Amino acid sequence: MNKPHNPETVAPPFSTYSHAIESTQNCHVLFISGQVGVKPDGSLAEGIEAQTEAALNNIRELLRSASMDFEDITRLNTYLVNREDITKVRLVREGILGGAEPASTLVLVAGLASEDWLIEIEAIAAKPWHFYGDGTVFETHGRPGI
Repeated sequence: MNKPHNPETVAPPFSTYSHAIESTQNCHVLFISGQVGVKPDGSLAEGIEAQTEAALNNIRELLRSASMDFEDITRLNTYLVNREDITKVRLVREGILGGAEPASTLVLVAGLASEDWLIEIEAIAAKPWHFYGDGTVFETHGRPGI
């Protein structure tokens, strides 16, 4: 389980995220490359809300491929082209992530690799290994362990 850290000695987060996330030892870690608003059929979603939703859906599917879900995300970095889209992005993110509040950074950028992309989101996720009483692993990424 990932443990959020939001101590009272640091100002509270400005949105739905945690200042830090602690992953226990014996975890498997997934590093997700930046995902943009491209749907599974290769088409670009139209508008910031749709691109944000598509990028987060891509992240969900990548997490699922490693037997993980949004609560396993420890770090989420968002690169956004337009400052005026911040509120829209936060609303879509909160709706999709549910109660997950990973450590997060939002960066405003002059542009992304394609001028049609309005947002790019990258993630890191960590999930504890599961062990038998003798210490052998019985689940790794949904497959039998070593």
